[in-house]
Amino acid sequence: MAVPNYTYLKLKMPGPDGIITIESTYEHAYDCDVKCIEYTEAIMEVETLIVNLNQLGNEVLDSKRHAGTFEPIEAVKLVLINPTCPDDRALRINATLNIK
Repeated sequence: MAVPNYTYLKLKMPGPDGIITIESTYEHAYDCDVKCIEYTEAIMEVETLIVNLNQLGNEVLDSKRHAGTFEPIEAVKLVLINPTCPDDRALRINATLNIK
């Protein structure tokens, strides 16, 4: 039962003791519009981010790129983790590293 008047920035509604009038200023109305626009832009950015994340999640990962394609440089030294148990557990380190 409220009646908004956009020209005068007033909202009138019936109250228990007569008509209730709510007034505003153009500056306040402008500030509210700016906040609404910022809020809407933030929501749109979040929705775009969610869509992009869903698309990335649905892509099939390239197995050649992600699994075991690390190519060491030529000067690599193989160091066994436990020299008494040669079970192929070793570290590959740069052979040109300084001893210090």
